[in-house]
Amino acid sequence: MSSEDAGAPGDRSGGPDDDAGHENALQDVIAVDPDDAEQGTVNRLDAHTGDGIRHRAFTCLVYDSEGRILLAQRAPTKRLWDGHWDGTVASHPVEGQTQEDATEQRLEEELGITPDQYDDLRVTDKFEYKRYYPNEGVEWEVCSVLKITLDDTSLDPDEAEIGGMLWVDYEHLHENPALYRQLRLCPWFEIAMRRDFA
Repeated sequence: MSSEDAGAPGDRSGGPDDDAGHENALQDVIAVDPDDAEQGTVNRLDAHTGDGIRHRAFTCLVYDSEGRILLAQRAPTKRLWDGHWDGTVASHPVEGQTQEDATEQRLEEELGITPDQYDDLRVTDKFEYKRYYPNEGVEWEVCSVLKITLDDTSLDPDEAEIGGMLWVDYEHLHENPALYRQLRLCPWFEIAMRRDFA
C-alpha cells in the first residue's frame, strides 16, 4: 500500500453551519491506521471535516463485457464532490461489515445492480489518500478498490445518489484525460485508475 499526497488544503473549515443536522452526522465510519488496522469507530461527519480522521472506504469499478467502465455522477445533494463523476460507486463499510458485503449493498442501493448480475466481485488494490474539498471538508481514507463485470447491464439508479451515468472505454479514458476533463472525475477514482495502469 502506498500513501498518496494530500494536495492543496484550501479552506479547511468545517463547512456549512447546519452540518450537525446532516445525515452523515448520524452515521459512523471505521477509523484505521495507515495499514488499515481498525482503530474504533468515529462519527462520519467528524471524519470528513476540519483536517479529517483517517478511515476505511472502498470504491467499486463496474465494467461491461466490452471493457467499458460505468461512470456514475454523484448527485448534486452530495456534501463532497457533488456533481463529480465516479467510477462507479464509493462508500464506507460499517463496523463488522466486509468490503465485499458493503460493496454489494451500495451497488444495489445506488444503481439497482444485484449479485445475480455478476460473479467476479474482488478486491484488486488498496491505497491511502487525503484530499480537501474547498470550504466543505476532506477525504482521508484507506481505500480498497473492488471490481465487477456485469453479465447483465440493467440499471435502476437512485436519483438521490446518482446524477447521471455514462459507459466509457476504460483504456481510452486513461490514455486521453484531456478529452474527459469536463467530467470532473472524483480524486479517489483518478488515483485508482492511475494505479491500475501503472
